[in-house]
Amino acid sequence: MQILERRVYVGPNFYAHFPVVRLLVDLESLEDHPSGRIEGFVDSLVKTLPGLEKHGCSYGAHGGFIRRLREDGGTWMGHVLEHVAIELQVLTGARVSFGKTRGTGKVGEYHVVFEYEEENVGLAAVDLAQQLLESLLPSKLRSTGVLPEGFDAGAEIRALVEYAQKKQLGPSTASLVRACEDRGIPWFRLNSRSLIQLGHGKWQKRIQATITSQTSHIGVELASDKEETNRLLGDLGLPVPRQRWVRNENEAVRAAEKLKYPVVVKPLDANHGRGVTTDIRDPEAIKVAFGKAREHSRSVLVETFLEGFDHRMLVIGGELIAVAKRVPGHVVGDGKHTVAELVTIVNQDPRRGIGHENVLTRLELDHEAERMLERAGKTAASVPAKDELVFLRGTGNLSTGGTAIDLTDVVHPDNREMAVRAARAIGLDVIGVDFITPDITQSYRDIGGGICEVNAAPGFRMHVAPTEGKPRDVGTAVIEMLFPAGTNARIPIAALTGTNGKTTTARMLAHIHKMNGAIVGLTTTDGVYVDGNRTFAGDMTGPTAARMVLADPTVDLAVLETARGGLLRAGMGYRHCDVGAVLNVTADHLGLHGIDTVEQLAQLKRIVVEVARDTAILNADDPLCLQMADHTEAERIGYVTMNPRHELVRQHIQGGGLAIVCEEGINGQMITLYDKGAHQPLLWTHLVPATLEGKAAHNVQNAMFAAVMAHAMGVKADAIRQGLRTFDTTYFQAPGRLNVYDQLPFKVILDYGHNPAAMDAMANLVAKLEVTGKRVLVLAAPGDRRNEDIEAMCAIAARAFDRVIVKQDEDTRGRASGEVPELMLKALIAAGMSSSAVEILPEEEKAIDHALRTAQRGDLVLVLADKISRAWKQITKFKGDSPAPVSARARGSDRPPEPTKAVDASITLVGLQVVKDERGVRLARSTPSED
Repeated sequence: MQILERRVYVGPNFYAHFPVVRLLVDLESLEDHPSGRIEGFVDSLVKTLPGLEKHGCSYGAHGGFIRRLREDGGTWMGHVLEHVAIELQVLTGARVSFGKTRGTGKVGEYHVVFEYEEENVGLAAVDLAQQLLESLLPSKLRSTGVLPEGFDAGAEIRALVEYAQKKQLGPSTASLVRACEDRGIPWFRLNSRSLIQLGHGKWQKRIQATITSQTSHIGVELASDKEETNRLLGDLGLPVPRQRWVRNENEAVRAAEKLKYPVVVKPLDANHGRGVTTDIRDPEAIKVAFGKAREHSRSVLVETFLEGFDHRMLVIGGELIAVAKRVPGHVVGDGKHTVAELVTIVNQDPRRGIGHENVLTRLELDHEAERMLERAGKTAASVPAKDELVFLRGTGNLSTGGTAIDLTDVVHPDNREMAVRAARAIGLDVIGVDFITPDITQSYRDIGGGICEVNAAPGFRMHVAPTEGKPRDVGTAVIEMLFPAGTNARIPIAALTGTNGKTTTARMLAHIHKMNGAIVGLTTTDGVYVDGNRTFAGDMTGPTAARMVLADPTVDLAVLETARGGLLRAGMGYRHCDVGAVLNVTADHLGLHGIDTVEQLAQLKRIVVEVARDTAILNADDPLCLQMADHTEAERIGYVTMNPRHELVRQHIQGGGLAIVCEEGINGQMITLYDKGAHQPLLWTHLVPATLEGKAAHNVQNAMFAAVMAHAMGVKADAIRQGLRTFDTTYFQAPGRLNVYDQLPFKVILDYGHNPAAMDAMANLVAKLEVTGKRVLVLAAPGDRRNEDIEAMCAIAARAFDRVIVKQDEDTRGRASGEVPELMLKALIAAGMSSSAVEILPEEEKAIDHALRTAQRGDLVLVLADKISRAWKQITKFKGDSPAPVSARARGSDRPPEPTKAVDASITLVGLQVVKDERGVRLARSTPSED
């Protein structure tokens, strides 16, 4: 079995609406050996991973997967790999259960999909799952190079668990994340550790473990300084132990004598109980304890020892939320085993792990344990009596092996008030107050006790999963403090996709919102924009770009162009959008990454409306888009149609539904909005500059989508009108999207059309434009398109243009150099163009230059460019005053027409047309033959 490809999806994708890993697996010889036909395989697998018994699989019941493994010959190894990868993650503490395995259509090849919580852990689980399965197979069925020498399944599983502890969120952070998910608040990780963003854009908050973006820096500094904390709380009359700061062993001994034994020695600014020694009763023990404390801090404190039990009192937002009694790490004798053996037995508890990120921490027989045993008159080899309690720690920190008992409901009101006063005195929004008292149910005023320290970033695990008592949902208390009821956590998100028109529509919608006063985060094919400024250049239509916008603290709302490539590579970078739109679905990029049909492409693009919460906007004139209405859970559906007599849309409008319609009027076409029974004309199409006086029908439709999406997001009609009236297709507002340059004797249009639908839209446009000369096209097609798609583009071009200059994109996308131009030449001639009307100039710059130099007055030159910025500069800076070398082979006439020339402005000749440019006035010859 070989894994041919791995793909990690960070958000909604083709396979699920949450993060998954997809594997492309080749079973090789195992295609002929399902699980039930491999002797002993199932028994060995279940013995290694007994948790597989809980997998319901397709039966949806306990033991369902094991049943599949055994019955009717069993199931195929790709399916087994899926379940093993899930179970290995479960062993690390991950809450995952989803998976599915489907054949690709090729014998032995399968798509294996499964859920993950942490990407690195999910991928590590894949590697181990593959090795584990190989180890259980007969040697004749094993794939070479997969199974390491000396493979030990048990050791590798333990190593995976330890690796996961370093990568996954700890219990405290995880509890906050779960509280966010329960409230519907989006979140994502900002680094590989515990820095988390909660919410989006301007409403976002951040946490790092249990430190929040509202946590006072001064409060953290105070809590870290145990001496200053003690003094500050004592000055307020709160109960604290007496304390001395010491610099060496002798000072520590003198301080202990002044304070009176027993005492505690601890580092000034350490945490998790590190370096703390309690209940010290003689000078020699003081010296040893001082050395241990100095290992963790340069400054050491000696303080009076408080009799009683250690209690962690958690205060959040000025309210006591949870109280846990912390019992120091200990073992309970059984009269049979030694202390060392009891420690080993206790550490077998699956809740105990290494470090402080597990529910419980393993016990250690270290210096502190030896000191506690010595005080009790025991050693590690002693056998405690039955039920005898043997303490190995003087502090109750969970990170040193302690256990926790929840006492939230029985804490005395005086103690509650004391903890809240301490929290306010330090000035922390989330704080752990460590209070020592014999009985938390009685007032400290009556029985004594004191605050030994306070903690910024207190751990939550003792409250979330106490050893005894009721678990407390402390994460929700933090989230409610950060996002009180009625406040926002999410900025509005508009997501849109389609084969053509995405970028223009996204820019139109962003412009409408910007004119309405919003700071807009926009992702497009040429970059990420915030408030109209490009912050990152490149094709940014995937999850990375979406995260950039949603992480920006200045952004009011997001307009996210969502392309096929990003969805296939990594899914969406967010779980839900407010408004989702699909503009159209036509043949493009087919035959790539498993998308072979237009129907599959529609299923992929449908994700955008599947995850829309408020409104799904669909093209009613596209049957594939119409079918998506059955797959969205949005509260309402809006339709866009160019057909005012569309029967389904008429019925939708009559029912009070949302729609935008292009209607015929006495002065032209009117864009009309319908919603909740209201009929609202927006504006005439010829008043939208981007439509070139209504002639560019595709931009009419794009404007309609932008308008109805803006309306669904709460923008008023007047603001929508203003936005559409002030948006044009200049290079600076929409680079590469119908950019018109008319400062030459002929008109030039620059566009990025690269598929049959785009070619058809441009052909329809040029047919409506008044052209006194010829229609000239500079044409290319991406190399990763199917031959039939390239041929379809050429068939459309052949009937719409008089001349075609064929070029080649710089990135041939897997094709041989010259292959696409030759294919296009044949297709154009087959579609009816004469050979003299078609030329091949592979280099884009030379092809554009040739088109400009051979164009005549009154011609229309349409350039479908690959490098938009370079092409626009070439067009706008064209002067025609120097011949360009043409090294490429030209087809058609043996001699190209005389290039258009420019002369000095001081010369006056009959038959020349005045042409203005950036540098002044130039004179250009109107025809090559004039003299």
